[in-house]
This record gives sequence, structure tokens and C-alpha cells, in this order.
Amino acid sequence: MRIERLKTDILILGSGGAGLFAAIHAKQANPDLDVTIAAKGLLGKSGCTRMVQGGYNVALGAGDSIERHFMDTIVGGKWLPRQDLAWTLCVKAVERIREMENEVGCFFDRNPDGTLHQKAFAGQSFDRTVHKGDLTGIEIINRLMEQVWALDARRLEEHRAIELIPARDGSGIAGVLLIDIRDGSYRLVEAKAVLLGTGAGPTMYLYHTPSGDKSCDGLAMALRYGLALRDMEMVQFHPTGLLGGPDTRMTGTVLEEGLRGAGGYLLNGAGERFMENQHPAGERATRDIVSRAIYAEMRAGRTTPMGGVFIEMAHLGPERVEDLFPGMVKRCADCGFDLAGGRVEVVPTAHYMMGGVEFEADCSTASPGLFAAGEDCGGVHGANRLGGNGVANSTVFGGIAGESMAAFVAGQRNWREPDESVIDAAIARAERPFTQAGGDLNGLRETLWQQMWDNVGILRTAAGLEQGRAAVADLAATLEGTGLADADRAFNLTWHDWLNLQNLLTISGVIAEAALAREDSRGAHFREDFPETGDLAKSAFTRVRLEGQDLETAMVPVIFDRVQPGESLIADEAGAPPVAAV
Repeated sequence: MRIERLKTDILILGSGGAGLFAAIHAKQANPDLDVTIAAKGLLGKSGCTRMVQGGYNVALGAGDSIERHFMDTIVGGKWLPRQDLAWTLCVKAVERIREMENEVGCFFDRNPDGTLHQKAFAGQSFDRTVHKGDLTGIEIINRLMEQVWALDARRLEEHRAIELIPARDGSGIAGVLLIDIRDGSYRLVEAKAVLLGTGAGPTMYLYHTPSGDKSCDGLAMALRYGLALRDMEMVQFHPTGLLGGPDTRMTGTVLEEGLRGAGGYLLNGAGERFMENQHPAGERATRDIVSRAIYAEMRAGRTTPMGGVFIEMAHLGPERVEDLFPGMVKRCADCGFDLAGGRVEVVPTAHYMMGGVEFEADCSTASPGLFAAGEDCGGVHGANRLGGNGVANSTVFGGIAGESMAAFVAGQRNWREPDESVIDAAIARAERPFTQAGGDLNGLRETLWQQMWDNVGILRTAAGLEQGRAAVADLAATLEGTGLADADRAFNLTWHDWLNLQNLLTISGVIAEAALAREDSRGAHFREDFPETGDLAKSAFTRVRLEGQDLETAMVPVIFDRVQPGESLIADEAGAPPVAAV
């Protein structure tokens, strides 16, 4: 089969906040670099950064500090974050927000005195979330997109990466094999440095927020490539996904955390507030706590007509709600709900993956030439990502990755020779559905959604996890024997549904495996059969690798190289977060 081949200095996979910032910083470091950006959709129009509503955490206000932001991140992550990564996030967020304002051209909301407005988000000891109304991601990605369009960079839009290709001599990465979705052809891009910034996306759950093109492609490729994945049991459920009914894709869409931060109430089907009985912070508790509380109401049958709970904002004043949250008020109105003056049904929705590729603070990985940034990476957030730390993560480490790749490429005179056997195997795998009889992909996908929601979701047990793991394995075997009715490869979206489902099944198995290995509860991972957290000083993270055809899991001790459990960098300051919160 003919494969088009091209060479570039730097190949960036993904056009969200991580990928676009990487391109900008790489070209700033060396304008002569040949930079190529490959996106599964259209540049700046696909991915999850564009969907960010709430905002961007950064320590700017009087009384706030990098140390306070760091401690909120560590405590919120239940002492599992890798501390050098969390510290880098908090320090560089200050630099990056100034860059977005003064160089990228972002306009964020301001106070009457001209300072940046920062709103309250759950799980934080200070109001530090910078925003543009409730449409922050659109502002960031639109301005980044304008900057990247002005760069001398090659754009491969509607190109799907399917395999990371190692060098034949094992010296590092040689390039990436992609499918041009527009005509179905294969393209090998050889690169001296590659950025994995595809953005994960837990769309294997019944209720989920990311767009349907997010299917954990980067994580599945990294696993097959031989990289270790950490914290993969830590899947964050946002407490308030819109519940619009079974016949609309709007179900699962996030109603942002700022609603609860502003004073919104959560009510069960009987109209009773229930969070006050669950946590001292009430509705402003962290996402994992609120999601579990909602799920408990659902399991007890105290639900709304469609099976969720209500969020209510009317007591704050409808005009004020419309002013603060225009995007969400309109979105709810489009679905027939009155967010400003009535009640809206919500349900916990799979939102973000704290786990991912193990990487260093300079965004390098264990494979020379392969870098990673954003949601494809693990270690920054630990067991729970604070709202507002996600887009900060992507933009902070995306910029760092661009600088690191430029420096790396400066020392690489030649491209590595790709391993042709890996290319052949990847094409054979992608071509497999064309050799099978057509089948029911929708049925397989819906079965996966239900199995992951029921057995590998918000509340877990060993029996449920084992059932979920077995079901995922059965679905994977069924998929291998399921083909396509249409042999045309140009814009064959059913083919890409098949490939999406294959990657989702791969990573679903990893999530179940890691969740079985963690026999305690913390953050997004709650084991009803092991409800206690245990000794924080003995904290360990999960590490999953693919050895042959089998997953191997290890528990690796967390290194506390900046602050120990029981200590705080801001212990003497008023409002410091609790040092051992679980």
C-alpha cells in the first residue's frame, strides 16, 4: 500500500491549548524550525480546550500566592501529584496568563479597577480563577489560533494519528503514522521531535463531556509504544452535566463549576439540599465529593424525572445569573431549561483524565524525541484535578514543550530511520475492519458506556471492576470480528468510529486494571470495599505498562520532595487548606 512520506523538524499531534502553545514557543525559540501540526479535526475548532467554560487558575490576587495555589493542588490531588510538576504548573501559570493577555491577545473579565477578575471555584482556598464570562476556552483558543495561522507552520487538518513509530535502532521516536481522513490514505511524518498533545477524553462512559472525536488515541498509542501510564484509575466526573434526556447529545455537557462557586444549590428530586449533610463546604466541595453525593442520591432513588438531581440558581436573582453565566443560560434555554429562574436537571459526567503518560517537567518522556503535554500526561493533578487547573496545565506545559523540543532538535542533525515493521503492523491493524463483515458498532459502544458507568465509574468494588474488565475484554474481541459495510475510505466516519472504539476499549481496560490495583479510596477513585485512604506518608501511584499482550501494574511510592503529608507551605496563613484532607 502506498504511503506518502514527509519530513519535519517538529511534529505536534493535537491543536488544543497544549499543541498551539507548543507551536508558538517552538517557533519563538527558533523561527527557522520546520513545524507541523496534525489535528484530527480542524485547527482550533476541535479538541477540548475550546470547550472550557470556567476559567484559568493563577495566583495573582493580594493574599494569594504560588505556595497557596500549590497546596490547594496537592491537597485537592490527595497527595498523589508529582510535586515538581504541580509546582511548575503554579509558577508558570502566572507567566502564561500574562503572555496570553499581552502577546496572544486574550481579553479576560476585569474588575472596575482594571485588575483581572478572579472567581470562586470549588476546592480552592482563594478566588483565583481568571475567566471570560463562562466561555473562557473559546477566547483562549481563538486567539491562539490567530497566532498560529500567522506562523510559518504546516497544518495537517483532518489527519488522525494511529501509531507512534520508533527508530529501527531503538534510539527514540522516528515519526508518526497518520490517516488523512479526507481520502483515507496513509501518511508517515518523520520528525526529530514529536509532541503528544491529543487530549485523552473519557468518552467510554454513559455520560461524558468531551466531543465524540476524543477517544484516548494518544494514550492508546503511547501504551502500544511501550510508555508507562500513571494514575489511570483517576477519572474525574464533573458533578453537573446537563441531563437533557436520552435523545440529545447535549446530555453530559458541563454546566460549569462557577455555578456552585457563585452559590448555586443542588437539590434532589424532592427539592431538598443534600450537600450540606455531605461536606462542610457544601456545594463548593471538590468534584469527586459532589459527584459521589449526587450518585448516592440517584442510587437511593431520590431523583428528578429524568433520573438526576437539580441545580438551582434563582435565589441569586435571574438577572445576575444571566449576567454572570450568559453562555450556560443560553445553552440551557436551547434545551428547554431555565437556568436563571428555574431548575435544571444534572448528572455526574465523565470529564477529565488525571492519569496519562509519565513525563518530566520539561515535557520529555522515556523515549528520546517524544514529548507530551496536557491531558495526555499523568502526575500533575494526582487523584483529583481542581477546576481551573486543566487549561492552565495544557497551556503551561504546551509552552514548555515547544521550548524543549526546539532545544532538543538543535542537537539532532539527522532524522532517525523508522522501523518499517511497526508501520506495516499499524496499517494491518487499521485495515482489519475492511476484512470483516459489517456489524453493530453502536451497540458495542452503548454496551461499553453502560459497563463503564455501572462497574468502573464513580463508586467501585472488586467484583464490579472484575466484571467491567471482563466485559471490556469481550467487547474488544467482538470488535476484532466486526467490520464495515462501506469499503470507501474517503471520509468513512464509520471506519473512524471503529478505530475510536478500539482505542477506548484499550484504555478502558487500563482504567479497570489500575482501579483493581488501588485498594484504597482517594479523590476520583472510591472503592466501597476499601473506603479508607490510609497513611498518606505511604502514598503510591499506579503504573501500568503493556508487556506483550498483557497489562502489568505496579504501585510506585510518591516522592514528597517539596512538602510532606502533615506539613504545609502556608501553615501559618489564614485560610490555609487542610494539610491532610481526604
